[in-house]
Amino acid sequence: MNTILRIAVQKSGRLSESSLDLIRECGIRFSNGGGKLMSSAQNFPLEFLFLRDDDIPGYVADGVADIGIVGENELVEKEKDVSLVKRLGFSKCRLSLAIPKSENYEGLKNFESKSIATSYPNILASFLQKEGIKADIHEISGSVEIAPGIGLADAICDIVSSGSTLLTNGLKEVEVIFKSEAVLVANNTLSPEKNEILKQLLFRIDAVQAGSNNKYILLNAPNDKLDLIISLLPGMKSPTVLPLATAGWSSIHSVITEDEFWERIQKLRQAGAEGILIVPIEKMIL
Repeated sequence: MNTILRIAVQKSGRLSESSLDLIRECGIRFSNGGGKLMSSAQNFPLEFLFLRDDDIPGYVADGVADIGIVGENELVEKEKDVSLVKRLGFSKCRLSLAIPKSENYEGLKNFESKSIATSYPNILASFLQKEGIKADIHEISGSVEIAPGIGLADAICDIVSSGSTLLTNGLKEVEVIFKSEAVLVANNTLSPEKNEILKQLLFRIDAVQAGSNNKYILLNAPNDKLDLIISLLPGMKSPTVLPLATAGWSSIHSVITEDEFWERIQKLRQAGAEGILIVPIEKMIL
């Protein structure tokens, strides 16, 4: 019987969409329509479990799933014995303390002896202990932001992305206590065969992420400016330089991160670069 690696993924929401998009970009075909709770890949030894995000660390720790994609906030909060294999760089958010907009904030001392509502009692308790703050943690699930308005708590600790939900409920963010992103986790006792499949999956993920973080750049340059322009183009090794039909000119091809490109574009133009073309990279093998 062929070995299959079982992956747990959030069944709905932004994290689910980004996770499945990443797997599709790895060239892995599967179906997850019709409210399915399980699915199998058609061209890779991978089986999917679609679960609640807060259940994923436990399923992986118990070996029901071999690996999982989950928010780091849920991973740390559940305190399950799993291995963090890779940070994935998407679904970034923060866990923050918030108070009513009408209140003045003078620092963490504001929370001394106050009641704080949260769905993340472990992370919050660890933070407060580290800061030497004694507060009453009121654990609730869902709709944490309404707690101060109904008199359930003085403040909240909740996940924040844009902050619009806080503002809608008359709250303001005052302290970031934890930063989170999607992470890939694994059971600590994977068989050698499953570890090999995981390595193959990681190879594909690395190639996709390297491609998305880098751009292929092509430009034309006068030959007497080649050295200067090449010095402005850090690439994987060194740029490719090809002669153009026009005498005294060459075409330079290289790979550059998008951030580096926007930082250097003016210097490239000032150095004499023309016809600059930026092309997306689908996959990049380092």
